[in-house]
Amino acid sequence: MEEEGLRTENGPFPMSRESRLEIAEEIKERVLETHGERVKAIGIYGSMGRGSDGPYSDLEVRCVLNSAGEEYNHEWSAGAWKAEVNFVSEDILLEDVCTIEGDWPLTHGQFLSVLPLYDPDGFFANLKQTAISQDEAKFRHALQALMVEEMFEYAGKWRNAGARGTESFLPALAVKTAEAGAMLIGLHHRTCYSTGARVLSEALELPNRPEGFDRLCQLVMTGQLSESESVLEALEVFWEGVNGWAARNGYTMTEPRRIPF
Repeated sequence: MEEEGLRTENGPFPMSRESRLEIAEEIKERVLETHGERVKAIGIYGSMGRGSDGPYSDLEVRCVLNSAGEEYNHEWSAGAWKAEVNFVSEDILLEDVCTIEGDWPLTHGQFLSVLPLYDPDGFFANLKQTAISQDEAKFRHALQALMVEEMFEYAGKWRNAGARGTESFLPALAVKTAEAGAMLIGLHHRTCYSTGARVLSEALELPNRPEGFDRLCQLVMTGQLSESESVLEALEVFWEGVNGWAARNGYTMTEPRRIPF
């Protein structure tokens, strides 16, 4: 199959969901054959776990082991398709699920939508409940850390770029800042995004967004990042919006002590 201007000699090639599920079943049987009673659960995550896979999606499978301290991956291409199989002990997986950091809205969606292949004890349903029931203080801490450790630093970088006339870095910085803003909104709402490709569009559907976020996203999503003055203005408006939004929602960005140790 070849369209004008598009070469298709090399994979990935289009594949039906049913064909990928057949491969997943083969993987499941191989895991059970080679690991036996050490296997607690096997499930598909990623786009296939969510049911949003496309014809060129890869296959991601997680195998949970009844052991401690084990974690390793197998990732390969068979030419037409690609698969990734993660082996992880239950203790490591639970620690990951309970860890809340600034990118939580993107990293933890994989725990919320799992298609079980082998799950005799309902492990993946319990894992999802654990992921969404973490203490609110963890989310607040991660959100405030994100504002200081990333967004405040980004503000210094774009102001340096404007002061020094080195605006070539601004487009990449605008993308990073918009994505950090999406993480901020996701943490506030304790909402995970479906995939990295939809972080900005899905963040725009959530309420209570900082002023200026929509405009910055528009520039990033449409690729209108060549006019440095316009980008700098959008970044500054958004940064002011973040500060106001944080104050309205009871988040603290500034340390009251000059040196806090």
